[in-house]
Amino acid sequence: MLLIIPAIEIKNGKCVQMVQGIQGFVYTDDPIEMAKLWRKENAKSLHVTDVDGAMEGRLVNFDVIERMAKTVDIPIELGGGLRTFEEIKRAFDAGMYRVVISTMAIENPDEAKRTLETYGPSKVVLGLDAKNGIVRMHGWQEDTGLTAVSIALNAKALGFKRIVYTDILLDGMMRGPNFAAIRSLAETTGLRITASGGISSLDDLLKLQELEPLGVDSAVIGRALYENRFACQELWRLCEAGDYPYTAKV
Repeated sequence: MLLIIPAIEIKNGKCVQMVQGIQGFVYTDDPIEMAKLWRKENAKSLHVTDVDGAMEGRLVNFDVIERMAKTVDIPIELGGGLRTFEEIKRAFDAGMYRVVISTMAIENPDEAKRTLETYGPSKVVLGLDAKNGIVRMHGWQEDTGLTAVSIALNAKALGFKRIVYTDILLDGMMRGPNFAAIRSLAETTGLRITASGGISSLDDLLKLQELEPLGVDSAVIGRALYENRFACQELWRLCEAGDYPYTAKV
């Protein structure tokens, strides 16, 4: 069974929806309230991105993210701006369960290896964001000229065990994931994969679940959850409105 992980993207201190790397919507001015909502709806984990951090190469919305970690009692994996060992230590000290690194693994593999050796491959995972099969870095602003498979294989040699894979052209578009690319990545690398970008429906999740034997075991979902595209969400809203104790209190 796939683990479903709600996405919270933070830009200028607000919870936003990025579409192909460009801000599309502002969902709420308070990302912490959004985290509490997903927790109340029984999310087992959260995928948080510091969008400003990804652009600037350092944690920008750190105060919000730190308060979020203190507010909800579920694991948070954090990406965006984590390009030095010191920033990663700062994230873990603030209560993050896992960090997602991208640019660092490409530009500074020795530092990435040091991070892996310090915290372990269950705590440090590789983020691969690809456009037309080519990975981009520096907050999707710069083309690496390298394929996702080649970077993943290099990362595997460093000790990485998991990839969070995002197809940039599908991110926020709700047109379905790039199943072919996800399958190829899983078959070629043998790494565990969290799929992200484009998931829009139960059918998408069922198709992803067919790849579970290859190592695709989880999915990050943003816009489709925020726009209530899943039938179970109607029940969640009714329970929330009536304050029924159907899940753990925050």
